[in-house]
Amino acid sequence: MYASVRDDLRATLDEIRTAGLYKPERVIGTPQSASVAVASGDVLNFCANNYLGLADHPDVVAAAKDALDRWGYGMASVRFICGTQEIHKELEQRLAAFLGQEDTILYSSCFDANGGVFETLLGPEDAVISDALNHASIIDGIRLSKARRHRYANRDLADLEQQLKDTQDARRRLIVTDGVFSMDGYIAPLAEICDLADRYDAMVMVDDSHAVGFVGPGGRGTPELHGVMDRVDIITGTLGKALGGASGGYVAARAEIVELLRQRSRPYLFSNSLAPVIAAASIKVLDLLESAGELRERLNANTELFRTKMTEAGFEILPGDHAIAPVMIGDAAEAGRMAELLLERGVYVIGFSYPVVPMGAARIRVQLSAAHSTADVEQAVAAFVDARATMAG
Repeated sequence: MYASVRDDLRATLDEIRTAGLYKPERVIGTPQSASVAVASGDVLNFCANNYLGLADHPDVVAAAKDALDRWGYGMASVRFICGTQEIHKELEQRLAAFLGQEDTILYSSCFDANGGVFETLLGPEDAVISDALNHASIIDGIRLSKARRHRYANRDLADLEQQLKDTQDARRRLIVTDGVFSMDGYIAPLAEICDLADRYDAMVMVDDSHAVGFVGPGGRGTPELHGVMDRVDIITGTLGKALGGASGGYVAARAEIVELLRQRSRPYLFSNSLAPVIAAASIKVLDLLESAGELRERLNANTELFRTKMTEAGFEILPGDHAIAPVMIGDAAEAGRMAELLLERGVYVIGFSYPVVPMGAARIRVQLSAAHSTADVEQAVAAFVDARATMAG
């Protein structure tokens, strides 16, 4: 049987390669940092979600080492059986306080967190209204629920209001949006979304994975940025980006929502507990965030410098001021070729193409970090200019 299946799979893989959509994995031989070693040598890393440069911070690494000695390596169990340690409860309490929510529940990833919310809270008599550009984990999570599914155009408040009008017969309605849309760097208009939610008696959920730690005056994410921390009902996020860059996710929400998730959320009930070493290191990250104003300022300065220099050089970058700076290429094969040329010039970036982004909208998604120096940013811009000249010649 597998012989025929194998031939079909090989044909599909050949089609992916021919279309320029194949995604090779580069192997890094060093810790995650602003500069990493790959097969071709040391390169500047402009594609990691290491926004604050904490992935290899010595205090975070030290906290992880200490946690191994005190808490061990893994829990070998799920939370409700014998997989809950004091360190898990401490992290949940710290995250809830940091995000201004009543409680928090930890997951093995934010993908699992988003996968566990909708089925638990919503049934056939309810409706979920989702932004069209929401992350794949939200889309998959919604598919798992029996709720009526509605979608509104990206950040289109008029369309959102129409969906709210069309679902007024629902028992519960949940508006869900990314806080920052990861492929574009656009920020959701949360204040206006919360206004519509109040007007039409709906709840609001935000996946703030690309914001918590560095967006907002205190790094508390897009709800803080827009002044709606007390108006968002559910915040999901990851420990795998600005908050140390390891793995793990969470849902921070109203107390009753979190309590029900502990009882009914399948990815929580049937997945091993978050490794204690990650929980301990994440607590150290939250300690560091209390005095991370300088890191956030450096990240913002690097972002502004890159966006300004690239625009002056004639590149098309999607507008905004987020540290995600998408350099638009269009053709998937050209985006892949440019990424290879940049690697040869000492800059590690990735070309993003379908199905991660729409057909014809391939791009190099540059990720700025507080760990980058001004010279690093200027070197990256120079590499883009040189790579473009090589492709044109």
